[in-house]
Amino acid sequence: MSLLKQEDRTRAFSSSMIVEVRPDIYQFLGEKPGSHVYLIRGWDKNVLIDTGTSSNFPYLVECLKQLGLKTKDIDLVVLTHEHFDHIGAASFFFKIAVIAAHRLAANKIELQDEFVTLTKYRDAASKPFYAHVWLEDDTLIALGNYELRVLHAPGHTSGCICVYEPTERLLFSGDTVFAGGTLSDIATSGNISDYVNSVERLSSLRIAELCPGHGRVSDTPEQDMKQAVVYARTLMEDSKVLFEAITPKKNSMPSSRALSGRDESDGEKEAGK
Repeated sequence: MSLLKQEDRTRAFSSSMIVEVRPDIYQFLGEKPGSHVYLIRGWDKNVLIDTGTSSNFPYLVECLKQLGLKTKDIDLVVLTHEHFDHIGAASFFFKIAVIAAHRLAANKIELQDEFVTLTKYRDAASKPFYAHVWLEDDTLIALGNYELRVLHAPGHTSGCICVYEPTERLLFSGDTVFAGGTLSDIATSGNISDYVNSVERLSSLRIAELCPGHGRVSDTPEQDMKQAVVYARTLMEDSKVLFEAITPKKNSMPSSRALSGRDESDGEKEAGK
């Protein structure tokens, strides 16, 4: 495993927005509101993980140009989930590359489920597209010099995936977990119990660096994942307490009468006057 020193990671690029994570693996820092984009230059094919928003596409083209690539040189685009800030520029690759997403993200993208993707609301210039390939858990993508393992990681959304490279022990975590073990929100199609299961599963991996969809790359992934499990379980327990607090108890006074300080007998007494 060839860990690069931090000061060496941007040395070869005129743009400080390109970070060399490993040889032939690059992070294009996301311009808000877009996510980071990762490029893996394989011997057999070139892969992008996420694309950012459609408005950031010129920036993505410029990053590729600095590495001697054009959009037509991209063979595969892997989307970590269905949200606008990760998929917006994918339509530009629709006719020149294979686009892949987990089936639970792919169906929302194809049906243009705005309630989930928020594409038109947050990235109006984005054009419709669909995923050519529907990914499943444990799908392997061989690139020659690297191998990518798809891990279904629902929680933030139902269609979230992480991508694991076992040789360099890199985890491309999308919006599932960030540096410091921070978790994302529970979006429309996500749920807390899945999130707990996902981070517990990810914590069993041997990870050298965590490469999230937003924020910094972390070189303390073991600590981060332990913290993520704690956060997820705490969130689960907090939700139980919340729902217990708002669930009516047997023989309890309905809230409307509790607030008024009256019960049904008050009305009967008044009627009998």
